[in-house]
Amino acid sequence: MEFLSESFPRLALNAPSKSSSHLLRWVMSLGGIGLFGIAVIDSSIIPIELPGSTDLLLLLLSAYRSSSKAAAASFVGWAFAGSVLGGYFTWAAGKKGGEATIEKLGRGRFAHRAAAWTKRNGMLSVGIAALLPPPVPLLPFVLAAGALGLTRIRFLVSYCLARLTRYSFIGWLGYSYGRRVIILWQKEMKGWTTPVVSIFVVLITSGTAYGLWKFFRERRKNG
Repeated sequence: MEFLSESFPRLALNAPSKSSSHLLRWVMSLGGIGLFGIAVIDSSIIPIELPGSTDLLLLLLSAYRSSSKAAAASFVGWAFAGSVLGGYFTWAAGKKGGEATIEKLGRGRFAHRAAAWTKRNGMLSVGIAALLPPPVPLLPFVLAAGALGLTRIRFLVSYCLARLTRYSFIGWLGYSYGRRVIILWQKEMKGWTTPVVSIFVVLITSGTAYGLWKFFRERRKNG
């Protein structure tokens, strides 16, 4: 419980177990580097079904690990850098795969609608998808931007402005009001700390392993 009393001094939890304490210690101790890694994965084609994971971790770190505005800004920087790197790789994958990439996306009509909207609106479609929180999906728009020929400069300008705006707001929110928001959330989620954190860790680990497996499998096919 020492970790919880240090990192979450005002948080009233329902006596979580030692395993929960260790999981929380591990997730939060990753700090900026961990936030960077999760942001890369969250914005890439690695299929982690945990939308908003970067937002959540940034909110927590800004609220509980930021002793100053500069510290909160550094977490925003880590999240921004990781998201830009992951987003750029996704755009590049779309560019390399061409319009066939859009076909691989599509279960139902949404992927084709996203592609059509991206074709008509270009930078605007990428900017809106990168700015808005879940459930607005990012992947179809970024892949479509690469597949449909949106240039690197136009993509990066739109994507970077949107992500910087989004993460700056979350960092400010976490630093200014995060503890109060999270305390309220914890009261509502009382008793669910261990399952939520466990699922978070399992999804990150499984998604990373699957992404690496898929990467090396495609490499062998092409090799």
